[in-house]
Amino acid sequence: MERYDYGLWPLVILASLLFIGFAFWFARPQRRADWRAFGVFSAFIVALFTEMYGVPLTLYLLYGWLGTRYPQLDLFAHENGHLWQVLLGLEGASHLGLLHLLSYGLIGSGLWLVAAAWKVLYQAQRNGTLAVTGPYARIRHPQYAGFILVLIGFLIQWPTLITLVLFPVLVSLYVGLARREEQQLRARFGPAYAAYLAQIPAFVPRPGRRYRPTPVHHPRA
Repeated sequence: MERYDYGLWPLVILASLLFIGFAFWFARPQRRADWRAFGVFSAFIVALFTEMYGVPLTLYLLYGWLGTRYPQLDLFAHENGHLWQVLLGLEGASHLGLLHLLSYGLIGSGLWLVAAAWKVLYQAQRNGTLAVTGPYARIRHPQYAGFILVLIGFLIQWPTLITLVLFPVLVSLYVGLARREEQQLRARFGPAYAAYLAQIPAFVPRPGRRYRPTPVHHPRA
């Protein structure tokens, strides 16, 4: 018999607070645009865990279509909340499947990238210098890229109608924040940031591409 592991509201609250707290600690929103992105991220997380452990809203809304296409499935069983597993007709326990392992890899990589980038950025801000080492040596916005990896991982693991709608909104907000930050850094650091920007991609690293400072040639006396 399938298990109906829903209505676990303490787990919804705990999981939501963990991820929202992580995002707040490392994102440190200050401007209105930062708070807007943080708010949408928080909504994504709450919607995700509400459907994962609270109430399967997406399954209710898609019940007619899914019931017609997959009449043999107990659609409200918790196992079938892994919708990609159902839609692709994959056999076996979803928690041991390739999609679930891929989602864990993306979520873990995203969390690591956010934390690793924060250490470099914090030190650079203290020293008043550009952040160009660690993850910043390969992409210009590793923290935003890390959050996007986390979102993609959750969409693979447990897709919902609400999170599918919020995902492109969040990506557009992160891209907007990245562009504003680039304008500020260009104004502050001038040619040094222009050289960095010319070498390093924004979100997706290129094989073999790593930041190398442009040598400064001093005139001979």
